[in-house]
Amino acid sequence: MDLTTSSVRVDCHFHVFEAGRAVAQARYVPAYAATIKQWWEQAGRVGVSHGVLVQPSFLGEDNRLLLSTLAAHSNRLIGVAVVSPKTSPHELAAMHALGVRGVRLNLSGRSHDLPDWTREHAYWDRLLSMGWHVEVHTDPGRLPDVIPQLPSSLHVVVDHMAKPLNPRPSDPTLRLLGRLGPGRVSVKLSGGYRLGEVDPRETAHSLLDELGCSALLWGSDWPCTNFENWADYPALHATLSQWLEPAHLEAVNRINPLRLYWGVGKE
Repeated sequence: MDLTTSSVRVDCHFHVFEAGRAVAQARYVPAYAATIKQWWEQAGRVGVSHGVLVQPSFLGEDNRLLLSTLAAHSNRLIGVAVVSPKTSPHELAAMHALGVRGVRLNLSGRSHDLPDWTREHAYWDRLLSMGWHVEVHTDPGRLPDVIPQLPSSLHVVVDHMAKPLNPRPSDPTLRLLGRLGPGRVSVKLSGGYRLGEVDPRETAHSLLDELGCSALLWGSDWPCTNFENWADYPALHATLSQWLEPAHLEAVNRINPLRLYWGVGKE
């Protein structure tokens, strides 16, 4: 499909995995499989044509399924992998050729200190040279602890609505995002059920106020690991229309993800 057509719609956050497969000491081992065929079938029913496949935490640095899936759907998928700061330039180049455009730091339930990363200046420079970004998933309220540890020149994509402790502009997470601005950070409007007592609609409105529409992306978070009762794809897709006004949907569904992940319209 031509990326310039108005029919393109992008799901910026979903996962695929096999039943029972996880790295050693993983806190979650899926009892079911989430396949790319299943995702295509469900996404296609609501008009989603492209996707960003994100490595789940329980697979760690074992990106084999992610990379083979990208290879099979190279014209319609982008990937976000999990790597270590010791991953070789050769491995990174091979991932880039298959469509990986970012690395994910999933810090949920873990230490939010990044000593192994903060001293690897050459590694960050390598990611920058390839045009990659870093995707961050934190515990609620912890984003302000993480952002200062990352290079200011690196674009940051924040998972699951950034998880502020409250949806008001005074919240430290929202204030930080406002200071950074859309040139430095993007936020995925996904996983509203992961916010606990924080209202996702109010959070979406605050993110819009702080960052503007150009910094927002939509992701289904399918198949909603640990929250599988939410894994109704049409309902997940409909949440965006519940959170934002119709005037914002074209940018969030198409223009913003095409610019960030495929470089369409990037100056």
